[in-house]
Amino acid sequence: MPVPSRERVIELLAEPIEREGFDLEDVIVTAAGRHSSVRVMVDSDAGLELDEVARLSHVISEVFDAAPDFGESPYTLEVTSPGIDRPLTEERHWRRARGRKALVELETESITGRVGRLDGGAVDLVVKAKGGPEVRRVELKDVKKAVVQVEFSRPDAKELELAGGIPEGRVTPADADASNEEEVEGSDK
Repeated sequence: MPVPSRERVIELLAEPIEREGFDLEDVIVTAAGRHSSVRVMVDSDAGLELDEVARLSHVISEVFDAAPDFGESPYTLEVTSPGIDRPLTEERHWRRARGRKALVELETESITGRVGRLDGGAVDLVVKAKGGPEVRRVELKDVKKAVVQVEFSRPDAKELELAGGIPEGRVTPADADASNEEEVEGSDK
């Protein structure tokens, strides 16, 4: 029996991952002949430490082992954070991206700015202006697409201050590597 569908894996994992204090961000099931892979992306407001990835791998393996859907089919389990290229689609994504630079596409324009405070269905973006950085309020309902940008230099201190700083537990943009993904591959089943 092949590995269950993405929808079934989400159904199996949503509650156990939430109980552990994390959000299930996405699941990718890849069928590769008789050997498949299941990639589970999780996150939390405090980020994701390597020890937590290992612990979650064990929790997820136990759920899969208890589910008759998996049968005896071999698969590789990968537990990871969503990475820097995840689109900002939920309020929690915006909250976690505070202090990061993002490209935000609206109906009539694109804005590059540092993600600031989130409040009442809107986010503050710190944008460059002639007199120095300034805050521009954007309604989330008006955002067509938004993605965090990779930064290779230290953020401007004034921009970070206006954005409200980096959320506790999150990496400062210049300290993160380009992939910003911690992952651990579970053993083959």
